[in-house]
Amino acid sequence: MLSKDKKYRSSEVVVGMDKGGPRAHLKNMGVLPKEMEKPFIAIVNTYNEMHPGHFHLNELVKCIRDGVYAAGGIPFEFGTIAICDGFAQANKGMCYALPSREVVADSIEVMIEGHRYDGVVLVGGCDKTVPSLLMAAARMNLPAIIVTGGPMMPGRYEGKEFATFELKEAAGKVQRGLMSEEDFDEMESCLSPSPGSCAMMGTANSMSVVAEALGLTLPGCATALAIEGKKRRIAKESGYRIVELVNKGFNSSSILTYSAFENAMKVAMAVGGSTNCLLHIPAIANEVNIKITPEDFQRISSSTPYLAKIKPSGQQYTLKDLEDAGGVPAIMKELISLLDGTQQTVCGQTIGEIAVSAKNRNKDVVRSIETAHSQQGSLAILYGNLSPNGAAVKQTAVKPEMLCHQGAARVFNSENDAVAAISAGEINHGDVIVIKYEGPKGGPGMREMLTATSYLVGMGLDDVALITDGRFSGATRGPCIGHVSPEAASGGLIGLIEDGDQILIDIPGRKLELLVNEATITDRRGKFQNIPPKIDHGYLRRYVNVVSSADEGAILK
Repeated sequence: MLSKDKKYRSSEVVVGMDKGGPRAHLKNMGVLPKEMEKPFIAIVNTYNEMHPGHFHLNELVKCIRDGVYAAGGIPFEFGTIAICDGFAQANKGMCYALPSREVVADSIEVMIEGHRYDGVVLVGGCDKTVPSLLMAAARMNLPAIIVTGGPMMPGRYEGKEFATFELKEAAGKVQRGLMSEEDFDEMESCLSPSPGSCAMMGTANSMSVVAEALGLTLPGCATALAIEGKKRRIAKESGYRIVELVNKGFNSSSILTYSAFENAMKVAMAVGGSTNCLLHIPAIANEVNIKITPEDFQRISSSTPYLAKIKPSGQQYTLKDLEDAGGVPAIMKELISLLDGTQQTVCGQTIGEIAVSAKNRNKDVVRSIETAHSQQGSLAILYGNLSPNGAAVKQTAVKPEMLCHQGAARVFNSENDAVAAISAGEINHGDVIVIKYEGPKGGPGMREMLTATSYLVGMGLDDVALITDGRFSGATRGPCIGHVSPEAASGGLIGLIEDGDQILIDIPGRKLELLVNEATITDRRGKFQNIPPKIDHGYLRRYVNVVSSADEGAILK
């Protein structure tokens, strides 16, 4: 029988006469009695065969297992779901993408707490998966390390490197007769040349950067390419390190302080991070009872220089270029005067120590504060009668001539309707497309509008703005304003906009206004009738009843 001296939490499962059943099960699976004295390490594997962001994760998990064994732990792998937003684009599947974040986090909690593991390594790489892994790590307050799957190699077509969003823009060019279907097919075949997350600063890579800046990955993890030996070494070292953290009594709460979240927001703003950071960072912070608001993002973005112009905000550099330049450590090196360098990380070094030892190998890709693309970061929060609780725009991806714009509203109740109108040539230069009933409740699930925004660029309508109570992919560029709060389904003013209304967008002035008099608004409100959610059954029916607004991170209450 196992010694009563086992010092780990997993002793609750295997120590004592009444635990003969679990010990028998473990023996049946090949675990030796003497191994049961060791720490039990969970490996959360979000592998699936549906998308490249997770297609390679089994290989990384093997490396993690080797590291756990080498350090004296016993690894136990289990899986959970992972949705690829790319497959869910412009269909009802997108209604499930953001809500899947909570399903993943909850499923991890249930397994970790139900089986009383001592520590956990969480492996994933796509838009909602990385935030959900971070939420779970924060919630459980155990030794935890994140291993992000890494970016894929950029696609190459006609001698140029490109990423996913550019293929969607090319679809608009085909419709305009500027590109043949044969050339489109060739470009399509070049798009996804390797496993990994899309080769741009979309949500997946933005949140991988956040994970590293928070201190929950080993240095260099966020941008290490999925196919690189470096990624496998980081995976193995993460397995080794988690056992050390368990033996030291480390808990994730010692890392996840308010200063750590400020560091993460600053690094995200410095690399042109996705507007979806505005949803996910507050949700992660909420797990440790820290409140992050749109005002925090506004304050930090306004005072954080924009150092790395990665696609889609820039036209030249991909995630591979950022990795070659030195990745997140290089960003932190240039940004260190604005960071809290005393913050601890899972590798045992502080943020400051990592930054000091880092190298910036390409100062065109990662600029200094003095030579920054701008002295403000990627996000701007807009307020006004249309968004009293805030709306978000990726200001670093907006052309200067569209930073201030006024135009006539073209109103749609779904992204699908808007895309149909764009494709049919029904949108005029200078219009402001309004897509409502796409928020957390109204969608349901707060769908992203990447197809609509890509079609606008592809159709040559880069002087058309788009506002929505839904959200945008991190791949979006242009004057696209999302997260309008409160949303239409909660009585927000966006639900009262009609075709032809004038809308004012002033990004430098942080304003978003519906230019309609109060008497007209009052009259419309009196006649207002909500429309039902697009999906009203199963999980999403329950989700609608408990999800908060976008400005609170769309968390479940």
